Amino acid sequence: MHKRSSITAGLLLILFGLFFLAMQMFPTLAEQLNIARQWPLLIIGLGGLFMLSAVLGAPPLAIPGSIIGGIGGLLYYQNATGNWGSWAYAWTLIIGFAGVGLVIFGLLERHERPAIKAGAGLIAMSLFLFAVFALFFTGFAQAGLLWPIAIMLLGVWLLLRGRRRGKGG
Repeated sequence: MHKRSSITAGLLLILFGLFFLAMQMFPTLAEQLNIARQWPLLIIGLGGLFMLSAVLGAPPLAIPGSIIGGIGGLLYYQNATGNWGSWAYAWTLIIGFAGVGLVIFGLLERHERPAIKAGAGLIAMSLFLFAVFALFFTGFAQAGLLWPIAIMLLGVWLLLRGRRRGKGG
């Protein structure tokens, strides 16, 4: 595993070096890419490196890879739209990014059902929190009838979940 990660890291450093060398040698390339505007892509790329390492033999790296890549995606959206105020509720997605990493880890490791189940739970919790906080910070009026229905569905889910646990335990 150590040999694979060394090879991966070495290749990635060579690729980064080639990219920055091309930027130095061809200034018009730097202007076209507008790195000052596209900086979140570097964070997404770092997350991608972790994910690549996870696929190539270090499955636990899928968790930080998905978190870093997800945060990079959020920053890319916010940088492109100027909607920096969305951090008030977008932070809840980080929990889901960890869940995605757990699911990927479980799939890469095979026979890791607990990791997949825990990851799915984190994703669901993250999406629920995102919806609640987004509604709170952007205004319930925009959601119309959706937020009361979401609250009722959560209540039904809690009732069914409690009933299922009561039968088994």
